[in-house]
Amino acid sequence: MFAIAITLLIIEIHVPHPEVSTDKEWLITLANLIPNFAGFILSFIVVGAMWVAHHRVFGMLRRLDPTLVWPNLVLLMAVAFMPFSTALMSSHSAERVPELFYAFTLIVAGLLQIRLIRRALREPFLKPDVSAADIAMIRRRSLALPIMASIAFVLGFFWPGFSNLPLVLMPGVVVLFARWRRGKRPEPDAGAVGG
Repeated sequence: MFAIAITLLIIEIHVPHPEVSTDKEWLITLANLIPNFAGFILSFIVVGAMWVAHHRVFGMLRRLDPTLVWPNLVLLMAVAFMPFSTALMSSHSAERVPELFYAFTLIVAGLLQIRLIRRALREPFLKPDVSAADIAMIRRRSLALPIMASIAFVLGFFWPGFSNLPLVLMPGVVVLFARWRRGKRPEPDAGAVGG
């Protein structure tokens, strides 16, 4: 589902057909698509990070808990919805409601991901080599999306068009959350990509 959602992100950007086929018109037409390209890149990174986190979490399980099926499906539904909210936001990148709608979609997806992670990473389903520190790190990292999307949501009321800037910072926030340990200074983390 993650791969399909990522593919649909680019399909939502339609090939332009300028009325006059001159170099200048083509450049203007492509320049008009810059918000769509930016929305694609942003959502590609978000969905990609969620996919990495999903893969990481399920890689920590020795067997599947049947009660995870529905929470997983609901998360995948939110991911499948991303191409629509991305296209809406990209097509109206300076307007309040589309920006808020996009941020709200990310908040919902992030909260659903947290719910799935918390339900999945528990005994007796964990592999023996999964430590409490590993679980805490994954849970901390999962906070980045809903926090940054919430900031984007609030900014969307006052600063539509630039409200997605916190989402651009999300990979750095994920790394920061992964390294942060309560009462200790941050330590280097080898795998510092994705949710």
